[in-house]
This record gives sequence, C-alpha cells and structure tokens, in this order.
Amino acid sequence: MNLKIQSLDIDFHQLIENSLNAILILGKEGEILYCNKACLKLLKVASPDDILYKNLCVFLPLDFHPICKERLRKVMKEQEILKSIEAKMIKSDAEIIDVEVKTAPYLLKGKVYAQVIIQDISDRKLTEKLLYDREKLASLGQIAASIVHEVKNPLTAVKGYLQLLKESQSHNYLDTMETELEKALETLQNLLQVSKPDLHDEPFVSVDLCKELESLLFLFQEKLYKVKVELDLKDPERKVVGKRNLLLKAFFNLIKNSIEAIPDKGKIRIEHYYDNGSIHIKVSDTGVGISEDKVKMLGTPFFSTKSDGTGLGLTQVFTTIHEHGGDVSIQSSIGEGTVFHVRLPTK
Repeated sequence: MNLKIQSLDIDFHQLIENSLNAILILGKEGEILYCNKACLKLLKVASPDDILYKNLCVFLPLDFHPICKERLRKVMKEQEILKSIEAKMIKSDAEIIDVEVKTAPYLLKGKVYAQVIIQDISDRKLTEKLLYDREKLASLGQIAASIVHEVKNPLTAVKGYLQLLKESQSHNYLDTMETELEKALETLQNLLQVSKPDLHDEPFVSVDLCKELESLLFLFQEKLYKVKVELDLKDPERKVVGKRNLLLKAFFNLIKNSIEAIPDKGKIRIEHYYDNGSIHIKVSDTGVGISEDKVKMLGTPFFSTKSDGTGLGLTQVFTTIHEHGGDVSIQSSIGEGTVFHVRLPTK
C-alpha cells in the first residue's frame, strides 16, 4: 500500500533522536544545546547531562579547534551550508576516532544555530589503510623481485668462478669472499621469498596456532635466559586456515624481533584469543620501543631499527598476514616496548 508523506503522522523529534548518525545542535560559541542517542553512544557518554552546555572543542584535538571555530562562524553569521570534512574526535575514555562532519544552519524561533551531523568512519579509514598497505607491499614486491633477478645472476656467476679459483689455489681471502658472497645470495633469496610468497606451492590447511606458538618458543631456548615469557592462550579450539610454514615463519620473525628488542633483561607476552570472527595474536615486549615515524616504515624491505638488520623479517610478516586476509597493527613507545597485534580471520 502506497502512502503519501503528507498523510503520515511523523514524530520528527523521535526521528532525530533515534537517527543512526550522531546529531548535535550548537550555540554561537560552540556550546552543545542538544545531542541525540547516537551522539552519546559515539562519544561513550552515559547521560545528556554529561555533555550538554559543554563546548564541542572538548571532544576535538587541539589542532582542529581553529577549523571548528571558523566553520561555526560561517554557519552562524553567513548561514552557509558547509561541505563535509573528515576530522578526529576524542571519546570520553580518551579513545580517538575518525569521523565525517557535516554542518548546516538550523533556524529556530528566529535564531540561528548550528546543526552538526557526525558519522563514525573509523572502520572505513582502517580498510583504506589496509588496502594502501597491501598495494604498497605489492609494488615493493614487484620492484624487489626485479632487483633480485638482476643482481642474483651476476653474483651466481661470480660464485662459480670463485669456486674454480679455489680449486687451483687456496687462500683465506678466498674463503672469506665465498662466505660473504653466500650471505649476499641468502639475503637476495629471502627478499625474493617475501616479495613473492606464492613461490611456495604450499596448500592451505587447518592450523592450531596455540600449539604452534608454544612449539616456536623451544627454538629460542638459548635466548630465554634473559627474557621471561608469558603465555595467555585462550580459545585453543579455534583454528585458522592457511599455509602453515609461512605462518610459522611469520610468528617466528615476530618473536625473534621482540627478543632482539630487549637489550638486557625483560619480558615478552604472547596472547591468543578469538573475537568477532577472527583469531587475535598479540606479541608484546618490554624492549627499547620504536618512534612513531619509524613505526610507519616497519614492513618495508631493508628498513630496520637495528644496526645490523635488513627489515626482511617484518616484511615477511606483513606479506604473509595480508596474504591470509589478516592485518597487523603496531603500538610502541620509546623506552616502554612494542606490541604487534595480528588479526587472522577464521574460515
């Protein structure tokens, strides 16, 4: 049955109050005069009394305050409908989220107010970042594979002539040259491996990561005299489907990275749990930590925070996890340690 809109008895206040988007009404100084239920949920505020008559800037980072005031001025004085912009907001528990903000004038009894509609776009921004990271890794992989092939062929030829030379005469220098050449070729092979993980024609199987994580620790026995390891492995019945050897190598690299980040004595904590359709693995350490600008570079081939590192270990981690439909996030503070958070979907 078709109904004309004029014949509907609509409670517009209820429509706004129960809107899926957060809606605010602001006074001329930016004070919050009204907020709907979605706004309370977005900012994790228990009651309207905890938000009403506060300035909107309380929930905005400092660098966005001038932008907020200028947009408010345009709406109030020029009654201009503003284009939507992306911003960040601070919840009552100090969590920072990405939002899209639309602002327009709202006339009520001859007075002009600002109507602000806010949409949480944190999930969208995360998806965009993951896509960007995967595209970046794919591009780096193509470049790396090309470089490997160009460099590996002449080095292999050099290795062959060096072995012929050793057969005719013996010298310590020749042995040293061969050892260093082997290291160079091994590095190139590792780079080729992480740039094209599908070179391993390995089948997808069910993997018990709880069991595998416990087994991996035995490979580090000689280094665990200085590092205390805590295991918190929940939901052991949950499995992931993937290439077992590639996954084991990825978590081996993560644990190795955490151990090497601790210069003296410290602690590593490994967590495994299931949440919202995914297995989560966190590897935390009390090591030296990493600065914010360097965290963004982690996973790039040949970028390493260690003086003798190649960065290929973490490149393999990112490549493998992305290949399995998962993602890796990193939180770190200088002097406090680092947390690698891996999420892998269950199938």
